[in-house]
Amino acid sequence: MYNKKLQVSSEVVAKAARDALERRGVTLKDIAEIVYEMQFAYNEGLSLDHCIESVDKVLYKREIQHAILVGIELDELAEKKLLSAPLQQLVESDEGLFGVDETIALGAVFTYGSIAVTTFGHLDKQKIGIIQQLDTKAGEGVHTFLDDLVGSIAASAASRLAHRIRDLEEQGKSIKDIEPYGTTTD
Repeated sequence: MYNKKLQVSSEVVAKAARDALERRGVTLKDIAEIVYEMQFAYNEGLSLDHCIESVDKVLYKREIQHAILVGIELDELAEKKLLSAPLQQLVESDEGLFGVDETIALGAVFTYGSIAVTTFGHLDKQKIGIIQQLDTKAGEGVHTFLDDLVGSIAASAASRLAHRIRDLEEQGKSIKDIEPYGTTTD
């Protein structure tokens, strides 16, 4: 039976996901820079602000928010050595055959279709921008899930942007005709 008392508001979930990214040192701009790198060659007039807007919109999707909350929580628990063995060692070492980190990120990226899925695969291999910094095992912090989550968000935002640009083209417009934060709610 459904219990409304257990329901969490969208605003609370959205804020928690954004706060978790910020707490881990990831900004919208960091992710938008990846989106820009993936899209600028195909879209004259694309600005970093367009990419920031797209990342911002993606972060309103529940699937993305839930993935962020679960993944970052597991990274933080691993840093505190609070996971049971052998999960602690698998997450802490970012074991190559573990794959659950990619699975959670990939599940979230499905919201934005096949372009997002293939872009995620590319980002997972190429480690562009902050993904590279998060993926390195040197230094402090466990980012087993976070690097893949950032890739998922960037891939989703790039896909969202590609679809938006196609819609604009069908209207006889281009991205350079549109100011960020002024035209869509998706």
